[in-house]
Amino acid sequence: MPTANANGIQLFYELGETDGPPLVLVHGSWESHADWDPVVPALSETYQVLTYDRRGHSQSERPPGGDSIHDDIADLAALIESLGLAPAWVVGNSFGASISLRLALDRPDLVRGLVVHEPPLLALLADDPEAAPMLEDVQSRVGSVLERIESGDHEGAARQFIETVAIGPGAWDEIPHENRQTLIENAPTFVDESRDPDQFTFDLQSAGAFSKPVLLTTGDKSPPMFSPVVSRVAKAFPNTETHRFPEAGHIPHVTQPDAFVGVVRDFVDRRSL
Repeated sequence: MPTANANGIQLFYELGETDGPPLVLVHGSWESHADWDPVVPALSETYQVLTYDRRGHSQSERPPGGDSIHDDIADLAALIESLGLAPAWVVGNSFGASISLRLALDRPDLVRGLVVHEPPLLALLADDPEAAPMLEDVQSRVGSVLERIESGDHEGAARQFIETVAIGPGAWDEIPHENRQTLIENAPTFVDESRDPDQFTFDLQSAGAFSKPVLLTTGDKSPPMFSPVVSRVAKAFPNTETHRFPEAGHIPHVTQPDAFVGVVRDFVDRRSL
């Protein structure tokens, strides 16, 4: 089992052998490196693909005392450096997208460019009175999920998160059994993430200094909270493109892997010239 000591903890990772530009894939909350399995084979034809389990997830170390997004950023930076992949293209989904965006601000030397899908940076909408009811609803739903985790009902919490926060009704039953088990096992780490006061924040002003290419994507069937966040982040970066996946939601790399690979490959190849 390949592991690296990154930022003081052991992180499980898988690194392809293709002699191409490094492409680092950062998974979201509850998930593991295996979340990217539908797209890794195709991406590995062109790029040297790195996937890993974030701290507290699956085969990586679960340090005592919780963690914060700052820890995840430092972990990712240390992993890229220890494997000699800098500067790398960084692709993130959901909370992994938030980590990827903030890595670009903290360590731009490690990042060649970004592809990020629906970062949950909800603090960016705090000054929008029209968004207030939506944010209150999301907070209520997440609060209910946290209560179930803390009561020990990890399976119920995972199902509730998938169906009421991240994707939508009926989605749990469509997820393969192995993936559902991953979500259940990683439920406790979501509590740590949710207690982090910085999890939803992002410095839009600092984003103006990152001039490397950034692609921000959404799905037209995603929960409504993501689109306005992506719009604000896109306006903050000076070298940005956006893409909307038709008939897709919060995890297009899982539900529409061919389309996802095509979008990533087109952007990275064009912007690598």
